[in-house]
Amino acid sequence: MSNRVINILVPIISIIIGLIVGAIVMVVSGYDPIQGYSALWTGIFGDSYSIGNTIRQITPYILAGLAVAFAFRTGLFNIGVEGQLILGWLAAAWVGYAFELPKIIHLPLALLAAAAAGAFWAFIAGFLKAKFKVHEVIATIMLNYTALYIANAVIKKLSDGSFKTERVLESASLRSPFLRELTDNSSLHYGILIALLMVVVMWFILEKTTRGYELKAVGFNQHAAEYAGMSVNKNVILAMTISGMFAGLGGAMEALGTFQNASIKAGFTGIGFDGIAVALLGANTPLGVVFGASLFGSLKYGALNMPNAAGIPEEIVSIIIALIIFFVASGYVIRVGLQKLSKKKEGQ
Repeated sequence: MSNRVINILVPIISIIIGLIVGAIVMVVSGYDPIQGYSALWTGIFGDSYSIGNTIRQITPYILAGLAVAFAFRTGLFNIGVEGQLILGWLAAAWVGYAFELPKIIHLPLALLAAAAAGAFWAFIAGFLKAKFKVHEVIATIMLNYTALYIANAVIKKLSDGSFKTERVLESASLRSPFLRELTDNSSLHYGILIALLMVVVMWFILEKTTRGYELKAVGFNQHAAEYAGMSVNKNVILAMTISGMFAGLGGAMEALGTFQNASIKAGFTGIGFDGIAVALLGANTPLGVVFGASLFGSLKYGALNMPNAAGIPEEIVSIIIALIIFFVASGYVIRVGLQKLSKKKEGQ
């Protein structure tokens, strides 16, 4: 059995085991797993409205997953995607309503503002890591809280004490009458195309550029990279900055597509933290992130139908999602089992 086949089988088997254990949890809790999973399926694929909203849910997860995965591939753990996403959300919303420009200029400008805000916030952590050896996990966790409260304070000031900014102008919106009509007035928007474009961008940077090779080399072994003449500090800062750019664009999807504004948040959105799970599900590869985000986003949105259609409490739903992620995270055990099985068959 080749490594390629094993790489494909591990997440599939992990998901199946997670669903089976989730079914056991439902049975033990006194609920019908068939009815529960039927409600989950209907919530995801039941009609065009559900499909549209599922794709919309997947969109920011792709970008958050790319942000985490890009940092992982370069030897860094960007746990600050949440804060970078929030500031990207705020920047996109502000540019989206503060300027009156043609759509061909306004929309790209709002997206660039979000990318720049996320990139700058990640740059701070990268700079602290490179110059002062401050661990990026500690720096980004602290910057998450800073970003949340800065965003809330700015929104409060911009909205004259209200809890949300003005609605972005149509010239900066990612929404489309065509998509709304196609999906029965769902919240689907063109952000999914931007997210998929960024998947290609990440792949191109890491696999087709000299800089991408350097970034990965630094991630694999900083001492060897430095010995080879690469600037470790420069690449650490650049890797965090690019990671933050993806996160900022994730915020733009919410500002310009889903909500059309930025609002004061009582707590974190959770998208940035979920991006860690998405990157893990996708093995930190661009294409894997798409599949990881699709699974995670589908479960998140489809699960909303389980309490209504099957009477299963949200707590049980959260346990089922967590179980699936747990078994995917434990994929190493499954991988070892498949490799042993493969060697046993070859020896026969």
